[in-house]
Amino acid sequence: MVADGSRYVVVIPVKPPGIGKTRLVGVPVEQRVGLATAFATDTVTACLGTPGVAQVLVTTDDAQFAATLTSLGAAACPDGSSGLNQALVQAVAEAARRWPDLRPVALCADLPALRAEDLAAALATTTTRTSYVADADGTGTTLYTASYGDFAPHFGVGSAAAHEAAGAAPVAGDLPGLRHDVDDIVSLRAAVTLGVGPATSAALAAFGLG
Repeated sequence: MVADGSRYVVVIPVKPPGIGKTRLVGVPVEQRVGLATAFATDTVTACLGTPGVAQVLVTTDDAQFAATLTSLGAAACPDGSSGLNQALVQAVAEAARRWPDLRPVALCADLPALRAEDLAAALATTTTRTSYVADADGTGTTLYTASYGDFAPHFGVGSAAAHEAAGAAPVAGDLPGLRHDVDDIVSLRAAVTLGVGPATSAALAAFGLG
């Protein structure tokens, strides 16, 4: 349950899989594309199954991939910008137009170990205050939420400190699947240890990476 009765729209920025996950060094391009697709699929699926989440909006310039994610039940809109934070601001403006009564939550697309209970637990601690979830290293950010009027994300290098400096409150708790985004082979192994979703499991098995 969400503590204050709020309902959320989760906004997920997704790079076209063909250009994503270049830090998976040693993994061939075709396999990186498959994994990036699987990560986002599992992330979106977990969000759609989370209590308190009324809508999931994916922002991407890959029309084919957008169709894949909308077939799961998400909505989609074009990226339309050259930077992550600006893309999120534009997508949240679209969310405000479509669902003015919901509260926006920006979420990374590379959380293959995400579980609905992790996301629900994080949302249950956010009321009307701007909040963020730091990644497993404590330096990055995997989730950021604020009202439409206060939404000002600072994703990028050192984003956890940037969000806190801007007045956002860190969300406490283990939340393992929510904190483990996948950027490289080491973080992929950590996510696999936690237990990844079905799309990622299938991709790993298909590529012999399990």
